[in-house]
Amino acid sequence: MSILWQFLLAFSCAALSALGMGGGGLLLLYLAAYEGMAQQSAQGINLVFFIPIALVAVLIHAKKGLIRADVALRCILPGVCGVVIGWMLAMRIETQLLSKLFGGFLLIVGVREMFSRAK
Repeated sequence: MSILWQFLLAFSCAALSALGMGGGGLLLLYLAAYEGMAQQSAQGINLVFFIPIALVAVLIHAKKGLIRADVALRCILPGVCGVVIGWMLAMRIETQLLSKLFGGFLLIVGVREMFSRAK
């Protein structure tokens, strides 16, 4: 890969991140579009990277007193259930359809972000 291509790729990723698309979304796009990885595998790798990053974020936010334990505890069980159900669905959906659904989801979120007003 040429230096110019690497620069353009890094610039594009930075621009997308600045617009609100998180690193996990970029990682998924990169693995699926540029590395040709199956959507399910790319999502699995994304989750492996997400877990330690999320733990560090929770520790930092907790140290700053930004996490309400009562709200967090009410969210944990539904969150875990959602992950398990989502994983089971992703394993049953054909890779091409899953990629299209994910792309549609990113498009909807992007359009919503572009036209939403700051609170």
